[in-house]
Amino acid sequence: MSTDFHALTIPSSVLKGIDQLGFKSCTPIQEETLPLTLSGKDVAGQAQTGTGKTAAFLIALFSRLLNKKARPCSKRASPRAVVIAPTRELVVQIYEEAKSIGSSTDFSLLAVYGGVDYEKQREELTEGTDILIGTPGRLIDYFKQKIYDLRRVDVLVIDEADRMFDMGFIADLRYLLRRLPPFHQRQSMLFSATLSFRVMEMAYEHMNNPVKIEVTPEQVTAEKINQTLFHVERSKKLALFLGLLKRESWERILVFVNTKHQGETLARRLTEQGYPAKAITGDLPQKKRLRFLEQFKGNEINILVATDVASRGLHIDGVDLVVNYDFPQDREAYVHRIGRTARAGAMGKAISLADEEYVMSLEEVETYIEQKIPVEWPDDDLFIKPKYVPRPKAQESKSSRKKPIPSKQSKPRRSHKTHSKPKPPRTEVNKEQ
Repeated sequence: MSTDFHALTIPSSVLKGIDQLGFKSCTPIQEETLPLTLSGKDVAGQAQTGTGKTAAFLIALFSRLLNKKARPCSKRASPRAVVIAPTRELVVQIYEEAKSIGSSTDFSLLAVYGGVDYEKQREELTEGTDILIGTPGRLIDYFKQKIYDLRRVDVLVIDEADRMFDMGFIADLRYLLRRLPPFHQRQSMLFSATLSFRVMEMAYEHMNNPVKIEVTPEQVTAEKINQTLFHVERSKKLALFLGLLKRESWERILVFVNTKHQGETLARRLTEQGYPAKAITGDLPQKKRLRFLEQFKGNEINILVATDVASRGLHIDGVDLVVNYDFPQDREAYVHRIGRTARAGAMGKAISLADEEYVMSLEEVETYIEQKIPVEWPDDDLFIKPKYVPRPKAQESKSSRKKPIPSKQSKPRRSHKTHSKPKPPRTEVNKEQ
């Protein structure tokens, strides 16, 4: 039986935030790490996505700040806790969950990340904050400008550490870690989907003898995800998808594609077929990306198409169905994609469409998850032919109109010969004269 949060030494103000979220008992990663982190120990925790890692380190973070007296403040802003995450989406998610768990405390929070509100974030950080959550690049940017310092940090959290390595952030991460107080003067927590050798090497270098916690389920993918695979020709993939949308019962669908172009095209075509959808891609402006996510969470749109920028770090409750419209080419991407459903113990479904272009990675994925994905062969009546929707013609602007090119005959041909003055008429001379 899982441990009740009230059975742990968690301050009452933090318990109040946990109760407001409706959390009753610990998930496996929380049950393993919280007794250690609440006693002040450093941990390096591994667990699959969607198992409550964020709440695990936030509960420990707030508890530590409430129980420990703050160090004297310097002239510059100096946070008491720093959370480092690899992506903007993950930073926003951590920030939102931290606001909920810490709602009954007096601690201030600030999230800094690229893409939006550079000057506004800079001004807010100048005023100071207790808990700073950010991506490595933006944290270093403000640090080098001497907007804040790290001398008062009591708690450090590194989330998705393996992702930091994959995205090339390890040099930035080490830059920040070397400017923190010594490891024995702070508490450090590292969480990752995999605790590889290089992740643990960094943990032992910058943490105080961390306890390694591995919560590994019997299978790599979440147990409550019903997985199905369809083999389909690429030219018939949209027709099959439209049939599945009609057959399946769903309220909110997250669709994954492999390229930006495919994402934009699919979102447009779904909207034309009567299924309003938006696409999140790598170069989408941050304000638009956040707006689309809020619309999706608020049920203003029910289908969100995304590339792998959204496959990690996003916590969206109530995703009924995940569809791999393009089968992923990376084995871990498959696990992270379908992990967007069946979160926090809920049931979920994942459907993958394997066409001739991307099916080659199927064997590698199945080897990694140690199971065969159940295959369903579609009947002809499952395919719904997309209705033709004529695209509006772009109006021709005056500047774009081509000017007529005059024909060659309309211009007199120039001669290169030089013309001299006309000679007087020649007169005949009488030879007899």
